[in-house]
Amino acid sequence: MTTPEPEQPAPAGTTAPSSYPGSPAYTPSPEGAAPAKPPVKVLDLVITIVLLVADAVLATLASFMGIFLVMASDSCGVRDCNVDLITLGWLMGMILPWVMLVVTVVVAIVLMVKRRLAFWVPLVGAALIVLSLVAAFMVASAAVPGSTL
Repeated sequence: MTTPEPEQPAPAGTTAPSSYPGSPAYTPSPEGAAPAKPPVKVLDLVITIVLLVADAVLATLASFMGIFLVMASDSCGVRDCNVDLITLGWLMGMILPWVMLVVTVVVAIVLMVKRRLAFWVPLVGAALIVLSLVAAFMVASAAVPGSTL
């Protein structure tokens, strides 16, 4: 008479197969195996980097244009202008494009690290850079009575 061999216990971190019908199949996984990451999308990576460089050029040009917003005070010798609002518009025109660029770069890097599509982030960033400059022009223009944008 032979005795049956005892069943081996399941390795730590895995569940033993259940004995009832309809239960999920037991598939052992190697210890410490990380879940598979999606492959790197090279074209998306290249396009995103090229567009981020274009955004940096755009932010430089927008900031350079923002420097000239101080000229909104040229007619203030004969008009009653709000100099504080002109200064705010001038600072917005010089600083906001760079803030939008930094936000764009951070979001794009996070998406690229997570291996998600990121080419659209610099496009949205370019629109935000332009809108920040338009907002700066509007603030500086509002400070001078009778001026139009």
